[in-house]
Amino acid sequence: MKVILLEDVKSVGKKNEIVEVSDAYGRNMLIRKKLGVEANSRTLNDLKLRNQRAEKDAAENLAAAKQLAEDLKARQVEVKIKAGEGGRTFGSVSTKEISEAVKKQLDLELDKKKMQLTDPIKALGFYDVPVKLHPQVTATLRVHVVEG
Repeated sequence: MKVILLEDVKSVGKKNEIVEVSDAYGRNMLIRKKLGVEANSRTLNDLKLRNQRAEKDAAENLAAAKQLAEDLKARQVEVKIKAGEGGRTFGSVSTKEISEAVKKQLDLELDKKKMQLTDPIKALGFYDVPVKLHPQVTATLRVHVVEG
């Protein structure tokens, strides 16, 4: 019996996969517990349409991420930090502060967890902060740290 899985089933297959199982297992386990549906022409067509919609959504998300990356490349954010004599800073600039500055200055929502700072920013000046917008798109945000 061919079954389209509606959820991941351990040792059988992943969601939206078409698997061949015994008739008893398919009817008594997968279909009864709503883990899968019998593969017929109607359900196969539904699966095909669902996959096309998912591919279209993924392409739109990728295009939006690329557009946002281009927008971020042309802009910069200014972050203020307290500094003492000789330009030595008190503390460091975190991704949370950068995220808040982006929200205030650029009116954009950037998740602080997607910013990939290798080392904390502990000095005044310009810094390029990589931001992971999509698994395939990483943007660079220009951050200007000034004394405030």
